[in-house]
This record gives sequence, structure tokens and C-alpha cells, in this order.
Amino acid sequence: MTRKRGRVLVAGATGRTGRFVLDTLAETPFVVRALTRDSDAEATLRAQGADEVVVGDLLDRDDAREAVLDVDAVVSAVGVAFGLETIRGDLVDGTGIENLVDAATAAGVQRFVLTSSIGVGDSKDGLPLSLRAILTAAGVLSAKARSEERLRDAPLDHTIVRPGALTDAPATGEVLVGEGGDSVCGSIPRADVANVLTSSLFTETTENRTFEIVSRPGLRGRPNNVVDIQWQPVPRVEPAD
Repeated sequence: MTRKRGRVLVAGATGRTGRFVLDTLAETPFVVRALTRDSDAEATLRAQGADEVVVGDLLDRDDAREAVLDVDAVVSAVGVAFGLETIRGDLVDGTGIENLVDAATAAGVQRFVLTSSIGVGDSKDGLPLSLRAILTAAGVLSAKARSEERLRDAPLDHTIVRPGALTDAPATGEVLVGEGGDSVCGSIPRADVANVLTSSLFTETTENRTFEIVSRPGLRGRPNNVVDIQWQPVPRVEPAD
């Protein structure tokens, strides 16, 4: 993928974070492919800027392989909503992402940006104990940890983004980035997360790194291991002469 051409897959495009990712990619020169499990969502996704829509379930390896055909980069905003679905055997946060990583590797995808969560792996202390206990019991944190490791072990240039508690507030544009697990905790609007995910595609210094992110207004406690990332602007369609 170059700054002027390529195909980007947005996995989890109908989710609340995925929709913001589509918004950030809508005016770029890239072909945007949206992946959804909802067969009735195509018109909505195209209205939000998707050029292509693939209906599939990442828990199905064949669907994962179809989703990444001719794709240059993947942005995964996949996540299971906590509730009844979390008691099923395989979670899309784990097996689904593992299938997507394997498919992306086989397809020769160049770049993979993954949404994970504060609370996973060495960032466990950034998640309140009560919520950590619930998500641990449901298997969500271990599923996300497996998918993180699968991506780190894959021959893909990748960025793993661990946001704090997600909110539907407007983007703040003030994102604190920590690196080192026990770095930052708090909350962050989904719109800010989407901006970080998309900007990571074009910021080489984020490659093969794992970050924890919260918004400055949502910060709780004292931050540690904060890093200054010089985010590259997301390319936009050049106006016609």
C-alpha cells in the first residue's frame, strides 16, 4: 500500500468503533472494504464510505480468507459485546482474529492494525479489578491476549492498540499514548480510537509496537511510560484541477 493507492479491509465495520474507522477512510484515495456479519448492512456501510462489502464470520476460516483477498492493509475494530455471546465457546476476539491474522499472512497483506484493550497481558493493572474479574471469567481477556500474540508472531507489520474504556463522546483530539503495559488507564471516545487506528497505517514509527491509549480528559491516575508519536496525516483525495 502506498499513500495514494491500495485496498484497506475494515473488520468489525458495523461496530461503533468500526463506523468511525469508515468515516476516517471515506475521503482517502484507498479502496475501502467493509467486513460484517450482517447481510442487511450493505447499504448502510456503502453510505458510510465503504467501496466494497463482504459478509462473513471470522470464526469461519473460509470467510476470513475471502475477506482479505487482494487486500493491502487490515484495520480490525472487532470486539464481542459483553453479554450472552461471551459464553459461547469461541470468541471473535480470539479465534476470529487468529483466523484473520492467518488469512492475512497467507494473502501477503502488508499492514495490520488491531484493536485490543487495556487489561490485556501486561496492561492488566489498567483495568478496574471488578471489570477485570468479569472479563477474565468470560474468557474475553485471554481471547484478546491470544490474538495479540498471534499477530506479534506473524510476519506482518503490525500495530496493536489497547484503548481504555470506550465512550460515545465526540473526539477530543487529545490522546495519551503509553507503551509498556502499566502505562495509562481511563477512558477514550471511540472516535479518538478510530483516528489512532487509521493514522497508525501511515505512521512507520508505530510498526511492530503495542500501545495503550486514553484521552487526556478521560485519564485516571498518573500516566507512566508515555510516548510521543508523530502521527502522519491520513491521505486525502486530491481535488481535481
